Amino acid sequence: MRIIDADQVAAALAWPALVERLADTFRAGVESPPRHHHAMHRPDGEATLLLMPAWEREGYIGVKMVNVFPQNADHGLPAISGVYLLSEGDHGRPLACLDGSELTRRRTAAASALAARELARDDAETLLVVGTGKLAPMVIEAHAAVRPIRRVRIWGRHPEKAERLAADYADRFETAAVTDLEAATREADLISCVTLSTTPLIRGDWLSPGTHLDLIGAFRPSMRETDARCLGRGEVFVDTYAGARGEAGDILQAIDEGAFAFDDIRAELAELLDGRKAGRSDPRAITVFKSVGASLEDLAAAIEVWECQEASS
Repeated sequence: MRIIDADQVAAALAWPALVERLADTFRAGVESPPRHHHAMHRPDGEATLLLMPAWEREGYIGVKMVNVFPQNADHGLPAISGVYLLSEGDHGRPLACLDGSELTRRRTAAASALAARELARDDAETLLVVGTGKLAPMVIEAHAAVRPIRRVRIWGRHPEKAERLAADYADRFETAAVTDLEAATREADLISCVTLSTTPLIRGDWLSPGTHLDLIGAFRPSMRETDARCLGRGEVFVDTYAGARGEAGDILQAIDEGAFAFDDIRAELAELLDGRKAGRSDPRAITVFKSVGASLEDLAAAIEVWECQEASS
């Protein structure tokens, strides 16, 4: 069995190819049971163990184990770590163990870029990134691979982190760290939220017509990055209905508040990609994409890594 480290995973997952691999896999479909979600009560706070299996009907088999420790930020460590085991489908033999953290970062950003490719305006040039963790640089790169991003604005709870990230990309974009989140939201064409927030950060009244809002961070019912007004004003799309129904805190809390209904969701990503459901209705419409992550995405990314490695060996 091959061990594939984080650098090798990153090298194998070029953004255009990964986005297209995800699109093809969403269209084709895979078997993907609900992920196992276990709360772990640790001495320094609550953590989460995720187990995410998926397999092709005639092909690869995979499972990801992820540990989510939000408190790691206090120690200067990534909040998410894990591994991915890929097996062949003929006899179930393991092929490779991949670095799960890098795989997760890249497939998560690529899924949002895929949604933005379908939903954001073609002329979207200004990207606002809300959050400064390990996913923040990924969404900058991924969204820039599908839209003509020229300006990047970065907001975070720790302004010094936003300033460092802005400096890292100053040679590719017109970048700036911002402290006025409302003003930055009003000026953005595309907003990508990558936080572990449990209280709303983006307010629906701040969104300008034509904006695309990408919500990545809230993967548990107790988390949210937006108020209900964002969903009420927007045309809402999700990565999968099952994931949204079980874990999308932004949606579930808006439903609890009586401001949204699950049936108001326009489409899941597979329906959008195969043409069963329409995307943005109008250039001035506000579109919202809420993802919680799907094991289909992990399997697609792992296959992309494996086949790239095989092709180069």
